[in-house]
Amino acid sequence: MALKEKGWPEAGDLVIATVKSITHYGAYVLLDEYEREGLLHISEISSSWIRNVRDFVREGQKVVLKVLRVNEEKGHVDLSLRRVSRRERREKLLSWKRDKKAESLLRSASEKLKIPLEEIYVKAGDPIEKELGLYKGLEKAAREGAEVLLGLGIPKDMAAVLAEIAKEKIKMPMVRIKGILELQCTKPNGVTIIREALLSAQQIEKPQGTMVNVYAVAAPKYRLEVLAENYKDAEIIARNAAETAIKNITKAGGQGNFEREK
Repeated sequence: MALKEKGWPEAGDLVIATVKSITHYGAYVLLDEYEREGLLHISEISSSWIRNVRDFVREGQKVVLKVLRVNEEKGHVDLSLRRVSRRERREKLLSWKRDKKAESLLRSASEKLKIPLEEIYVKAGDPIEKELGLYKGLEKAAREGAEVLLGLGIPKDMAAVLAEIAKEKIKMPMVRIKGILELQCTKPNGVTIIREALLSAQQIEKPQGTMVNVYAVAAPKYRLEVLAENYKDAEIIARNAAETAIKNITKAGGQGNFEREK
């Protein structure tokens, strides 16, 4: 389905392959994304001298390879391992894992809605892939809700289920920043005033999925912690939370300040 291409890879493409068998002149592999076989010749395994092919690859191993040549008439695909950089390998594996995750989410939606997987792909998978990229679109739905999918013309029930499944199964990348919030109030009800100021910091308006937590360190110091998608948002949220707490305690007759921790 989404991960199985019907055609052929092109020269220069990076592909995920599973090593099927090893010979003295190289290894035969299965191209996972195309369900076609290819040859990894010994001369394309490593730039160094190879005594035993199994010192570099083994049966069943997943490898990232670069397509050198494709002969559709003969059904031949020549591949290279040594021409794939570490960065290319890392990025291709990440992309492939995300595609697999996206396919799994669509399968789960198919089972929950009790409709054919092909219908999920046509009505949801294709529009998401075209506008946002399949995994990124589902990740966006996990973060912002079904409205993201509804905006692509996906049926309401399908959008709701996909957003729900995505939110449950996609672990969103988050960044964490911390700082020390120092609040003081000498009034008789100072403890209550400080507690309300801290609560106001946690309740500021913030993007969905963002978290603001406050922990006692040792009075009058409290640790303010923010979890957000990126450092820019986290810094803005932390500043707003601290300013809200300081404003409220100052208004009630106390004082406060905030210092960002490195």
